[in-house]
Amino acid sequence: MQRIVVAAKAGADEPWLADAAAGLAEQTGASVAVASVDGLDVEMGSTMPRSEYAQLARESAERLAGQIREAGVEAEAHVRHGKVVPGLLVFAEEHDADLVLVGASKRGPVAKRLLGDVSLELVRRSRRPVMVIAPPSGD
Repeated sequence: MQRIVVAAKAGADEPWLADAAAGLAEQTGASVAVASVDGLDVEMGSTMPRSEYAQLARESAERLAGQIREAGVEAEAHVRHGKVVPGLLVFAEEHDADLVLVGASKRGPVAKRLLGDVSLELVRRSRRPVMVIAPPSGD
């Protein structure tokens, strides 16, 4: 394994995902790229300007990359604009990812059905292997 792409959820803190990425990178010698997508397809009609969505994505990517670096593994943070799943899939292809890591959804079954589930959609649509990392129990 040479390249791991880690999907950072905009506005979220997922330290267990950083731990998993750092552990895999240490074991395999892979490089790590953290990507967060702002989730805004079209700014018109949005409740906030794109810059605020992008800031949330940037903060999450930088935080996750920083946590990975604290574990002694080099990690780069990247931010993309647009819909989350397509943005992450394109990023993984551009970086020739051997593995995509994503945090499991904390949404309940009804919310997943109504709002969707990024991790499940990545598993369904990705041409690259996707590993879904669940938070430790109690989180």
